[in-house]
Formats: sequence, structure tokens, C-alpha cells
Amino acid sequence: MLKADLKTKINQLWDRFWSGGMSNPLTAIEQISYLIFMRRLEDLDTQHQQLAELKGEPYTSVFAGHEDCRWSSWKHLPAQQMLDHVRGKVFPFIKEIRRGEDTQFAEYMKQATFLIEKPSLLQEAVAIIDELNITSQNQDVQGDLYEYLLSELKTSGKNGQFRTPRHIIRLMVGLVSPKLGEKICDPACGTAGFLVNAYEHILKTNTSPDLVKEDEEGSPTHLIGDKITDKRHWDFLRRECLHGFDFEPTMVLIASMNMILHGIEHPNIRRMDALSKSFSHAGQYDVVLANPPFTGSLDTSDLSESFRTPTTKTELLFLELFYNLLAMGGRAAVIVPNGVLFGSSKAHQQVRKLLLEQCSLDAVVSLPSGVFQPYSGVGTAILVFTKGGETKEVWFYEMQADGYSLDQKRTLLDGKGDIPDILQQFKTKSPSPKSFLVPVQQIKDNDYSLSPPQYREVEHEEIEHQDPNALIDDILKLEDDIVKGVKDLKEMIK
Repeated sequence: MLKADLKTKINQLWDRFWSGGMSNPLTAIEQISYLIFMRRLEDLDTQHQQLAELKGEPYTSVFAGHEDCRWSSWKHLPAQQMLDHVRGKVFPFIKEIRRGEDTQFAEYMKQATFLIEKPSLLQEAVAIIDELNITSQNQDVQGDLYEYLLSELKTSGKNGQFRTPRHIIRLMVGLVSPKLGEKICDPACGTAGFLVNAYEHILKTNTSPDLVKEDEEGSPTHLIGDKITDKRHWDFLRRECLHGFDFEPTMVLIASMNMILHGIEHPNIRRMDALSKSFSHAGQYDVVLANPPFTGSLDTSDLSESFRTPTTKTELLFLELFYNLLAMGGRAAVIVPNGVLFGSSKAHQQVRKLLLEQCSLDAVVSLPSGVFQPYSGVGTAILVFTKGGETKEVWFYEMQADGYSLDQKRTLLDGKGDIPDILQQFKTKSPSPKSFLVPVQQIKDNDYSLSPPQYREVEHEEIEHQDPNALIDDILKLEDDIVKGVKDLKEMIK
């Protein structure tokens, strides 16, 4: 969560953008993203140089011949001089970074325009971004910045999309455990949080354990992938492994920048509505990770004809899409609103039947309703499934704590909550106070409902009842005592 003083400064910054004629929130976020990219580019370059030295490899700085484009070299310039320098040198420099590549990021950067015209506005924006602790190890700050700007104008809630907290993303990535050589997709990628964390998971599993560190929130650091010795594997990981789609062009740009800043050289992020007729990627991915927007219903005029579920509810269509995207044996971990678990419509039952009869539904993890605070109090669950085969039994886990307070403040407690227990229990699926197994036939007999309370066994405390005859004797004795007491009282008042 952003600190109160930074929220105040961001509000002031937004007021300045607004008064400066930049009233579209996505335009403002786009301009802020350019500045974040400028700052993070130097951080990333320094990290790459340190890693190269650690490996004993040569390294050429991205700023070679352009040292004056480093954030640290111009962030303290006077306002007018700063504006002239950024507009004349720094912005053209970042536009050229991916020139010539066949990526949508390169295409967007060709058309990118620096729209900040007031020197004081640029100076204030640079000061605030410099103060934010935006690093590859602290992804939440950048995400919080975007989400806060959107939420202030209620833009975020209109399309039903809420940024997934990074510790929940790490949980989901851990549940499907993506591996080197697998193709991973998020068809509603937003800022690419799932893809970045999948990349880091693969790096972590291929980095010597003694080199891996963790920050106070459990994010892994020092991920150098020293066990990846084949250049072809590195090329696949950074060029072909990760694929994201989003229908909002600004999100495509932000996601691409985010991936580049995490070392993913060629971000495969495309602007596309994954539910539309033009989207065709069936059976291409080994892993799907997603938290799609829950928009209710949508216009069917451009809806893909491949869908078999009779509905316009996006949360159901996305589930069928995830199934379609997976190759046989592929794995998915996705977030759904609780209504998907127990909805009584034909479409709800049909989607749940698909997951149970044409997949192995490996887990249903209920999340506390406060996980998406302060942006939404919607109740949600994580579904984990493998395409192919048939479910024998379903493992349910009811998360009660995620390591943060579940109110709107979302105060850091231990940053972990039930997450380590979920990851451990998922391996064995043994019953525990928070988890249980349900045979698939029992679920089928209940209209394929996946609502945990419907199957949770309540243990009643055994009560020892007194022998009836002894109880009657006690009552008679009590009655004698009452009669005696009344007689004594009567004698006292004579």
C-alpha cells in the first residue's frame, strides 16, 4: 500500500496533470509510465552490470554513448532545462531502445509522444517518482501507483478488473510451478504481474539456493539463473516463454515496460480482446495464470464462435477460454468470483462440469473477502486445474489470513498468513483444520457445486448426559430444599 504522504503527493501531481489539460487518466498514467521507465532503466542497467561481473562476463551498458540519459544525470536539473533535456534527448533515446523489433511494444513506441509541456509539472513528477521505492523487488509500489490513480477516478471498477496483490500472485504461481521450457499465458494481463512472477519463479528454481534472498514481504531477490547454462534456454525464457494479452492499449504499453524492466528482453504482449472472434490460440500453452475482469455481461456481436457455454457472463467465458488455451496436460491457476462456484444457471453448471469431467480440478482455494481491499470487497476463489483426464476428488482450502489486515488499510502483518500452509498442504492434500477432500460423485450429486460450506464437515462436541434416574433424584432433592427453605422463612416472619 502507498503511504499516506505519497498518496497526498500523487493527488497533488494528478491535480497538476488535470489543470495542465491532461484529463484522461490513462493518458496521465502513460506519461507517468514513461518517467518510471526512465528511472528503472538505470536501476536495471546497474543490476545487469553487477550480475555480469558476478558471472565474469562482459557487459555493454544500454547507456553507452548516452550517459546523459541516465536518470541520475538529469533528475536534479532546473525545471526548464530538465524539460528541454527529457524532450530533446531522453525520450527519443527510450523510443529507440526496441526499434526494429517485431513486437507491439516497438510499434507503440514509434507512435509514443511526450505530452508534458510544463517544466514545473515534469519537475514535480520526477521528484515524486524518485521518492517512490520502485524496484524489481518491490513490484507492488508501481502497481499501487497505477491502481491508486485509476481507483481515484473510479476507472478501475468500471471494467471489473482489480490488481492482484503480489503475494496472491506468488501463491498461484507456486501452485502451478511453471518450468523452464514451458509456454505461459495471461489472456487478461493488465500490468503483467503474473507473467513477471512466473519468470521470477523459473529463475528462482534455476538459481543456486545459497544465492537467493528474500525481502521483508517474501519476494525473491538475487535471481541470476546460474543453473541455466544453455543459451537456447535463456533465449526461450526471455523471448518465447511469456505471452500476455489485453484490450487496453495503455496496459499493453505498461505491461511491456514492466517486463523489459524485469529482464524479459522481448515482451510478447499484444493488444487483443481474448474473448473476441479474432483471438485464436487454442492448445498453445502449458500454463495459464489469470485474474480476468468480472464485468457481468458483454455484447455478443464480436464474441468468439468457439465458445460452447450458453452465456454472456465474462467470468464463465474466461474459464472456458482458459481450458481452450491449454495444451493437453497444461495447468491453470485462475481467480473467479464466488458466484462461479455455486451459481445455479445452466451455464454455471456446464462450466463446472467441464472442469470436473474434462480436467483434473486440483484445488479450490477460497480467499478472504478483504484480499482485494481497498478496491473491492468481492468474494473470490482460486481454481487450479489440469487439462485432460477426469477429476476423482477435489481438494478445498479455506484461507483465513493472507498476511495483511483484511480491512481497507491492508496493514502488513507477517506478509504470509496461510500461504506457506496452502503450498505445503497442496502437495499432500491431507485433511487439516482448513482443508478437506470431497469425492467428485458427491459434487456431481449437488449440481456440480464447488461451494466449500456445502461439503465442510462440522465436528460437534460430544456432550455427556446425566443418567435420567440420577437427574430425577437431584430434582426431588432440590424440591425438598426449596420446601424446607420456604418453611424456615415462614417461621422467621411469624
